[in-house]
Amino acid sequence: MADELFCKVVSVVIKCRDCEDRRTNVRLTVETRSSTNPVHKKDLIVRLSDDKDPFFLYNLTLGEEDFQSLKNQQGLLVEFSAFPQRFIDLLEQCILEQDKAVPRFLLQLLTSSSVPDSAPANLNIIETNPFKHLTHLSLKLLAGNDSDVKKYLATCIQNLKLENSSLKDKLQQTQEDLSKRLCVTQQALSEKCKELDKLRNEWTSQTSLLTSKHTQEITAEREKALQIQTQCQFQYEHQKKELEASSSKTIQHLESRVNELESINKDLTERKYKSESCIRELKSKLSGMEEECHRTKQEVTSLRRENATLDSECHEKEKLINQYKTRTAVLEQEVKDKEQVVTRSVNACESVQEHKKKLEESLEQKQLQTGKLEATVKSLSEELIKANEIIKKLQTDMKKLIEKIKIKNAVTMQQEKLMGEKDHILEKDRAELSNLKHTLKMKEEELVKLKEQLDNTMEKLEEGKQLLKTNENVISWLNKQLNENKITALQGVQALYEIPASVKAVNAASNLGVMQNSQVRFHLNSASGSSPEPRHLPSTSTPIAPPTSSDPVGLDMKYLKKNSSVPIRGPKNGNGTSTSKPTLTKSGSSPILSAYFPGQQPRLPAN
Repeated sequence: MADELFCKVVSVVIKCRDCEDRRTNVRLTVETRSSTNPVHKKDLIVRLSDDKDPFFLYNLTLGEEDFQSLKNQQGLLVEFSAFPQRFIDLLEQCILEQDKAVPRFLLQLLTSSSVPDSAPANLNIIETNPFKHLTHLSLKLLAGNDSDVKKYLATCIQNLKLENSSLKDKLQQTQEDLSKRLCVTQQALSEKCKELDKLRNEWTSQTSLLTSKHTQEITAEREKALQIQTQCQFQYEHQKKELEASSSKTIQHLESRVNELESINKDLTERKYKSESCIRELKSKLSGMEEECHRTKQEVTSLRRENATLDSECHEKEKLINQYKTRTAVLEQEVKDKEQVVTRSVNACESVQEHKKKLEESLEQKQLQTGKLEATVKSLSEELIKANEIIKKLQTDMKKLIEKIKIKNAVTMQQEKLMGEKDHILEKDRAELSNLKHTLKMKEEELVKLKEQLDNTMEKLEEGKQLLKTNENVISWLNKQLNENKITALQGVQALYEIPASVKAVNAASNLGVMQNSQVRFHLNSASGSSPEPRHLPSTSTPIAPPTSSDPVGLDMKYLKKNSSVPIRGPKNGNGTSTSKPTLTKSGSSPILSAYFPGQQPRLPAN
């Protein structure tokens, strides 16, 4: 039973006798094979093979006995069970370093013969350092003979056949899946094409409707825009003045506010620096207090240990004292009994005096012993009293230290609270500053927009003035043409006493033109802010003198070169829109003249 542990392509430096060193990519496989008959054995198999050259084959079967000899020869510190994993780790290191110019770990294959496939070879794992090359492991691999090569090729062919069969199965499955998907997609495509044709027809009909609607809406909107334009001119002037006043006020207010904020900012920065210095001092004090607390804790632990040892010693000594007390009590009882015996023996007979003397001597010895024991008991009691006093002192010191630590903790907590409050105030001030900066930016942007609107309105005003000038020139030219026509009509009927109807019509047209000219000038003066000049309209009976060559009121030819139709604005009604808009048509005729001269159409002079 073989288990594959490692199988990767590795870069190996091949060194042959009488040949140059070369680097090739070789497949290295590590397997473990276990056999149960007749004895349970586990072998490690290392195989070197080349995917391009099928006859390149090196094998190594390493058992537990062979590994022991290898371990003794190369001074390995690993057991046989952990050796495969360590060997794989070294190979992984070589793979990581193989792409570098100067690799730290490298694999080397040494062969004694000039032909690499015939003789056995040594696979060395070498680590390079600045001093020397260290060989971590050297494995002797045997070149594969014909039977080994045949077995290896048979296994390779078997694996390829298995892969081929699995790939064929997958191919058939994928072909079936793809054919099914193709049918489904083709059906869906046909349905979608039908839907697309329907949608295209609907879209074309809708677009035609929408274009007709939009053209109507555009014409209506253009008429509305022309009406709104005249209203906006007066509104823009009024708004301009108001906005200039308000912007000047807001700028002054904002400048004063900025100055106040700068002073507040300076105060806050000074407070910040002061608070930071206080924080540093408090942190240094806190670190000192923590060190003192750590020292006191260490002292307390040492004192507790000493107290525990003293308690144990005191307990042992109390046990000894109790033992000595029991012995003294027993001895006292014996002494009493012996005194009674002595009194009886003195009264009984004199022969027991010698025995009495002996007993007295023994009594004296025992009394000496009891005296010694009492002295030792006294010394022990004195030592116990001293130990109790030391323990009491230590307990009082401990209480004082705990009180000091509590006071320090309270002080640090108060300081932390103060720091938190100061930080909160600082954050609030920063937020206010950021809000004020944002409002300033918004106001500046509003000012820029208002200036742009003012520029636009000024441009529109200038355009309106130019239009009014062109309208005045057109009206003056029409008056001139009317006067000329009137003169020619009068010269044709000098013999008649009554003025014919055509001349009256000409007079009426000229009067109408003069009225329109005066009204346009009146509106121009009112729009520009100047007072209108009083003009006397000529009566219908008095003829208008023909304009001379030095008359300044005439239409320049530059206004009639490019523009085929020039709008002529009449007097405005209550809504602000002009009532009459006489224009010059492409042929050069005027609707005012056509109204009074239906038969003949006067034309503008050609360029």
